Amino acid sequence: MSTGPGGAAGRGATPHPPPTLARARARATLVHAPTSRDALELFARDRLEAAAGVRQPLAAFAAERPGFRVLAGRFMAIEQAMATPRRRGGAAVEHLTGFVEAMKAAGFVAASLAASGQGDAAVAPPAGGA
Repeated sequence: MSTGPGGAAGRGATPHPPPTLARARARATLVHAPTSRDALELFARDRLEAAAGVRQPLAAFAAERPGFRVLAGRFMAIEQAMATPRRRGGAAVEHLTGFVEAMKAAGFVAASLAASGQGDAAVAPPAGGA
């Protein structure tokens, strides 16, 4: 994200800002809010130049307000993963991998994303490639 010198951009509070936003500090002031929704309200109320966040909430916000739009494309992707203690061994890894792959193949992951309002989020391809 790039705003002009002295510009301001809003974002919700997270433990660590993404590197893209951290680098923006050299050119703009980052304005923080307790939640992503609060950041969008701050963006509108204080007439900030930009807001960054997850596409779905940004799109919903823009749909409610005719004066706002969401840019095409993205500047980052967040990959989700699973973990297990090493002491569980290879059998646990195989079991978890199989479970995740079965849930993706059965359409459960896509249906869950759609049910949570994130139907345009992509389900990861099968493990091991594809």
